[in-house]
Amino acid sequence: MLKEKLTINPLIEKHSSLNEVSFGDYIHVRGFCIFDDVVIGDYSYFAGYNQIYNTTIGKFCSVASYARINTTNHPSYKRIAQHHFTYRSEHFGFGDDDLEFFAERKSKRVSIGNDVWIGHNAIIMQGVKIGNGAVIGAGALVNHDVEPYSVVVGVPARHIKYRFSDELITKIEKLKWWDWSHHLLKERISDFRNIDIFIRKYL
Repeated sequence: MLKEKLTINPLIEKHSSLNEVSFGDYIHVRGFCIFDDVVIGDYSYFAGYNQIYNTTIGKFCSVASYARINTTNHPSYKRIAQHHFTYRSEHFGFGDDDLEFFAERKSKRVSIGNDVWIGHNAIIMQGVKIGNGAVIGAGALVNHDVEPYSVVVGVPARHIKYRFSDELITKIEKLKWWDWSHHLLKERISDFRNIDIFIRKYL
């Protein structure tokens, strides 16, 4: 269990490499993560050993260990050689890096909504959009967009069900509880622990 109380300053554990990362409040990043060009919403956490590139992540997201988001592809069909010496050329003394290649990678940004749970060892491919409240099963390979409150599993990931009815999903999307203030969340925390009470009071 986490002993240290989270604050508006991100809690980042040892051995993580973070480049061009924007943090919301009450963020927890466990060790051995690699983040590059990532925007993270309030209250989201990462269980460790995560690799995330060119991604925008909403509030209250839960990312399990070893999940990878926006895995980068090699130029397997557009070049004779797919090794990164063709675009990370400076590293090998072959001249300038291929900046157009990296710009194309950045253009295929992943977008993840609020209250999304990404399971252990899941992989989210380039350009994918995941809706609010979705569940990505452990080990899933997500190569297409995921609807709000959808549960997807498998390789490649397939939809198996929705968490709630269409009517309830519409009401939650309209309520946007993830935008409530910290004070209001604290005041209503007991309601979050009982779905029937929450629905009766707010939906």
